[in-house]
Amino acid sequence: MNSGKNSIPAEGLRNSSTRKVVAASFAGALLEWYDFFIFGTAAGLVFGPLFFPKEDPVVGTIAAFATFGVGFLARPLGGVVFGHFGDKIGRKVTLIWTLVIVGISTFLVGLLPTYANAGIWAPVLLVALRLIQGFGLGGEYGGAALMTIESAPEKQRGFLGSLPQTAASAGIMLATGVFALCNGLLTQEQFMSWGWRVPFLLSALMPIVGMYIRIHIEESNDFRHVKRPVNSSNQPKESLPIVELFRKHPKNIFLALGARLAETVSSNTINAFGIAYLSTQLAMDRQIPLTGMLVASAIGLFSCPLIGWLSDRWGQRPLYMTGAAFCLLFAFPFFWLLGTQQPVAIWFAMIVGYNFGPTMMFAVQPTMFVRMFGTKVRYTGLSFAYQFSAILGGMTPLIASSLLALGGGKPWYVASYLVLISAVSLFCVWKIRVKFGAPVTAAESDR
Repeated sequence: MNSGKNSIPAEGLRNSSTRKVVAASFAGALLEWYDFFIFGTAAGLVFGPLFFPKEDPVVGTIAAFATFGVGFLARPLGGVVFGHFGDKIGRKVTLIWTLVIVGISTFLVGLLPTYANAGIWAPVLLVALRLIQGFGLGGEYGGAALMTIESAPEKQRGFLGSLPQTAASAGIMLATGVFALCNGLLTQEQFMSWGWRVPFLLSALMPIVGMYIRIHIEESNDFRHVKRPVNSSNQPKESLPIVELFRKHPKNIFLALGARLAETVSSNTINAFGIAYLSTQLAMDRQIPLTGMLVASAIGLFSCPLIGWLSDRWGQRPLYMTGAAFCLLFAFPFFWLLGTQQPVAIWFAMIVGYNFGPTMMFAVQPTMFVRMFGTKVRYTGLSFAYQFSAILGGMTPLIASSLLALGGGKPWYVASYLVLISAVSLFCVWKIRVKFGAPVTAAESDR
């Protein structure tokens, strides 16, 4: 087996156990991102008139994005709860539960009555299901990333850790593809009547596949190592993972929180808000931004693992800083390109913005964060950092819509907001001190 800088990226995948773990992580992450993006897309396209019909279009869109955002309020709770059990009893069993919760709640959204049929109960039920979905999603990311990274060869953790992250692009592609197909094949009346339900009902298929794969995998290598029984009755009683996390990693937890902001805010700005801005504010055919995100996510299927592969040679931190800096510099050009209302310019903005911005950070994010926390609190650490920062990310479409209204329909306040967030993340990543190439299992205290 070769090692070092000339190692073959697929080498880790030659092990059947590693292949199963990567497949299981990818399946769960795909469900997460598919559910995430169909809700965001539906919030921008249909939830306003269907669940908040008494409001004017702009206010209705803001109300719909508020519903989209409330799910992120439940995600930190899910992150702490499932992070606790993931660090105590294992990654595998915890991920099975998150998959069930997310799959069922997303499927039920497709069965909801609209405001015309159920009145105020329609948005109430929508919010309730979004909160349940958010609770389940809160525990999915940390576990899915850990299962792969903790089972991968040390020198290939960047590449193999990026493969489940590729599910984000696959999720966008699948979600926008299904919406684009329904929008293209159905009339406006059919789409608003029942066509919007199809993407949610189709989500029932993925938990079945994901459950089958996850049941047949082994626990991660690192977790099994730290959970080996110790032949001593004098071992001190372990603290709760969340308590141990803040005791050993106080600085790193806040740096990880800040570092992730640029990724989550830029992703939601380009995708969920970008689609709504073009279709609502600029009154363009929604097929144009859907096509742009479809192509951008298709390219992301290749760019994400490529970035992960490069991170095994150059380190995760420099690539993450590159992505954050790009978001800062591209914020205003992104909206200038959308403002041309030319399909080619819009597609260019979405493709370049998505792949050089959030994807650049997202591909290396779990491996960089894993190196910041010890194995015994790693699930909790990743989930805490990811989900608490996700609150701002999830509220981004709502914040951006409000800033758009404040700016009289001009997006410059939104662009300035993205610049500010990117600057914060750039500073936090600069302050992170992780030793590139050091064993992941060595990260037992703040540096």
